[in-house]
Amino acid sequence: MSGTLNKAMLIGHLGDDIKMHYFEGGGCVGRFPLATNETYTNRQTNERITNTEWHNIVVRNKAAEICEKYLSKGDRIYVEGRIKTRKWQDEKGQERYSTEIQCTDFKFLTTKKESEANFSNQQSAQKPASSEMVNEPIVEEEDDLPF
Repeated sequence: MSGTLNKAMLIGHLGDDIKMHYFEGGGCVGRFPLATNETYTNRQTNERITNTEWHNIVVRNKAAEICEKYLSKGDRIYVEGRIKTRKWQDEKGQERYSTEIQCTDFKFLTTKKESEANFSNQQSAQKPASSEMVNEPIVEEEDDLPF
């Protein structure tokens, strides 16, 4: 063992839809921003403060296609991967750096489609149809309680 470890584990919300880039050889890369939040209370002002950290996530090939198909902005996801810093030049020739998480594993925690389906199921469960209300007889149960 080399004695080093490069591993990041994040749970957050997508800041945008997946941006795909396809290559001639059939491979592809998907990129999306992931927001993680830290919330605490300021002891002096008793004000609740939330700090958001943004992470650039990179997924490749089949994993990228799966993410593109099922995820959209706002969805919650668990991402595991390596931290990688890339060096590149901008249009003006300036050297720039980008730090990314090269995703090796992920798990969908919620998707918009699931959230919308759960919300509509909860709404319909709370409001029974009028025919259900009419057909159910009212039964008073006798109990042995002395009061």
